[in-house]
Amino acid sequence: MVSYLIQKFYLVSLRELSQKGLACQILNLRSSHFRNLNMAGKFMQIHTLNLDFSTSLTSFQEDCFTCMPILTCLSMCETRVANLWTTIAALSKLSSLVELRFQKWICCNDSASPSASSGGNLEDQPDVRELLTDIDEESFLNQGTDEATGNVFSFNNIATGQQVQSMMEDSSDDNEVDFSSYWQEFDYMDLLTNFSSGWNRQVNLQSELSSGTSWNKKEESLHGYFGRHIADVPSKYISHHASPICFEKHYREYMIASLPNLKVLDNLPVRKIDSERAAVTFSQYFEYLPYNRKHKESVVTILHKREIKDTRSHMLSKDQKPSYYHGNSQYSYTRSLCAAKLGSSAWPLLHSLSVSGCDLGDGSRSFRPRQFEYHPSLSSIMVFGTLDGEVVVVNHENEKVVRYVSSLGAMNSVLGLCWLKKYPSKFIAGSDSGLLKLYDIEHMPPTVTGMYSAASSVTFDDFDQLTSVHVNSTDELFLASGYSKNVALYDINSGRRIQVFTDVHREHINVVKFSNHSPSVFATSSFDQDVKLWDLRQKPIQPCYTTSVSRGNVMVCFSPDDHYLLASAVDNEVRQLLAVDGRLHLSFDIAPTGSSQNYTRSYYMNGRDYIISGSSDEHVVRVCCAQTGRRFRDISLEGKGLVNSMYVQSLRGDPFRDFNMSILAAYMRPNSRYEIVKVNLLASCGNAKGYSKSRDSCPSISKGG
Repeated sequence: MVSYLIQKFYLVSLRELSQKGLACQILNLRSSHFRNLNMAGKFMQIHTLNLDFSTSLTSFQEDCFTCMPILTCLSMCETRVANLWTTIAALSKLSSLVELRFQKWICCNDSASPSASSGGNLEDQPDVRELLTDIDEESFLNQGTDEATGNVFSFNNIATGQQVQSMMEDSSDDNEVDFSSYWQEFDYMDLLTNFSSGWNRQVNLQSELSSGTSWNKKEESLHGYFGRHIADVPSKYISHHASPICFEKHYREYMIASLPNLKVLDNLPVRKIDSERAAVTFSQYFEYLPYNRKHKESVVTILHKREIKDTRSHMLSKDQKPSYYHGNSQYSYTRSLCAAKLGSSAWPLLHSLSVSGCDLGDGSRSFRPRQFEYHPSLSSIMVFGTLDGEVVVVNHENEKVVRYVSSLGAMNSVLGLCWLKKYPSKFIAGSDSGLLKLYDIEHMPPTVTGMYSAASSVTFDDFDQLTSVHVNSTDELFLASGYSKNVALYDINSGRRIQVFTDVHREHINVVKFSNHSPSVFATSSFDQDVKLWDLRQKPIQPCYTTSVSRGNVMVCFSPDDHYLLASAVDNEVRQLLAVDGRLHLSFDIAPTGSSQNYTRSYYMNGRDYIISGSSDEHVVRVCCAQTGRRFRDISLEGKGLVNSMYVQSLRGDPFRDFNMSILAAYMRPNSRYEIVKVNLLASCGNAKGYSKSRDSCPSISKGG
C-alpha cells in the first residue's frame, strides 16, 4: 500500500511541478510513468532540461516548451520519442535551443565529450542513472519552493519492476500519465499524510536498471541494423542510450535542417558542412509541405486570390511543378488550401470510430472490426466486417449503424469486402471459412427491427481459406484468393463460379485486385515474392508479366487511374510499378525492422498523389509523395498505457476527402481490441489523441488486404 501511494505522490507532485513551474536554471526530471510531456507553468530561468531515462516518454504537447523561453540545452536519451515531425514541431518553439541530445556519442578512446556549447552544458551534469536521491519528507514537501530548488532541481520518479507491473495491471487503457492523471482522484494533503508513517528514504534503482536492460538490448540490436543510416559520425565514436528517433533514416540531417540554430546534436558539433549536407538530404528525402510547396501560405490569402481570380501567386513556379501537377486544373486551389492547412500543425485529428449495438437495441454490444471499405460513391458510408463474422454498414460521419448482418454462426472472421460500383447498394463479403455472399442494403430491414436474414442474400460456392475478394469495373465478375495457389472467378449475375485458375503462384496468394477501368485485367500478389498481371481475355495461363521483390508480397493495388501498381512486401518494402509493363517506377525508402512478421500494407490517398503505408509490427502510418517518394509525415498511433501500444492491421485513404484516411488498429497485447481510427491531416487537435476506451477482443493476424 505504501509503495502504491508513493507512485501517486510522485505523479501528483509532477502535476504540480508542471502547473506551477520552477525558478531553477537546471532541471533534471526523470519519470518512468509520464508519456506525454505537458509543461504549462513558468520556467523562465531554465536553460538546461534533462529528461534522460524517462522511459515512458513518447510525445509532447505542441506548446510544452513555450514556457521555457531561454532553454538552450535539452537531453532526452533513452526515452521512447520516435516521431520526427511532432518532435520538431515542439522543439521549433525553442528559439534559444543550441544543444540537443537523443543519444550520447562517446569517443571510444576518451570519455570526453566533443560538445561545444558552454554555460549549462549537458555534459557537465551527472548521468541521471547515477542520481541516487536521499530525500526526507520535509525536504520533499519544500522542494517546489525557490529556497529548496536553488539553481538545480532533480526529480526522480522511480519504481521497482514489480511496482511498475502492478500499476500496469491496475491501469485501464485510458490511464495516460501526462501530468493530468490522478489529479482529480487524490487530495494532495491527504496523500502526504499517508506518507508520514513510513517512507523508505532510499531510492532503489536496481529494478529500474534491469527494466532498462531489455531496452538496451533492443537498442543495440536496432543500432546494429540501422547503424548505416547514421551519417557522418566518426568511427571512433559509439552511441549510448539512443532513443528510437535516432534510428529513423536521415535523423541527424532532418534535425539539423529543421533546427537551424542548433550547435550541438548528440554531443557532436554541427559544422557548416553538416548544415549544408543536411539541407540537401532534407530536400531529397523529405517533403516540407504538400505538392512541393516551399513556403507556408495563408488560407485567407488563398481564398482571397481565388475570389479575385488571381491565377498567379497561388500557383507553383514552372520549375517547382511536379509532373502530376497541372497549374490551371480544377485541383489547384484545393491543393493550395491543403498545403496551407497541413503546414499549421504536426498533430492531426485522430478519432476512434465509436459504433456499438445501440442502434440494434443492444446497448451493451460492441463490434470487433477486422476489415473495412469506404463506399465508392456515398461519402458517409463505410462497411466493415468483424472477427465474429458480422457485417456492419455504418454512417462513419454520425457513427450510426445503417444496416447489420449477423453471422448466425455461418461466418468466421470477415476478411474480404468489396462494393459494387454500378449497383452501389450491393457488396460482396467473404470470410476466412470460405463463405461468399452478395448483400443488398436496400433490401435489408431497418437495424432496430432485428438481424438481416442470410437467406435473402446470394450465396456463391465456397472458396476455402479466403483472404481477398474484388469486383471488376463493370460489376459482372469478381475474384477470390486465399491461402492457396489458386484464384477463383465468379459471375455475379448468375451466382456461379465460372473457373478456378490453379497454381498461378508458387505460394499462397494474399491479395487479388481488378484494375479500376479495364474489366478483364487483374493483379495478384503472393508470398512467393512475385506480383503478376493477368488478362482474362488471354485465358490466364500465362501472366502478362511478372515482377519480383526480395520479400513476400502482402498487398497490391492499382492507382485510381490504373497508371501504377503499388506493391507492398513484408517489412516495409514498398514499390510503385508501371502497370503497363511492371517496370519499377519508384521504391519508397522506408526502414525495415528486421521482423519477418511485419506485414506491410499500402494504399493511395488524394487520387494517386500520395501513398499511405502501415505495418503489423509498428504503430506508425507513413505518408509519402507517390511521385518523388519523399516522406511527408508519420502518424503515430499510441495506446493509453505503456504496454498498450498499437499496430496497423489495415488502412484506406478516404476517396472523398483529401488528406483523410482510416486505420484499422489493434493493441499489442493478448485479448486486445481492434478499432477503426479516422485521421484528418487537415485538422489539428493540438496533440494526436482521441481513442475511445478499450474493449476486449481477440487479435487475428490474418494477412488479407
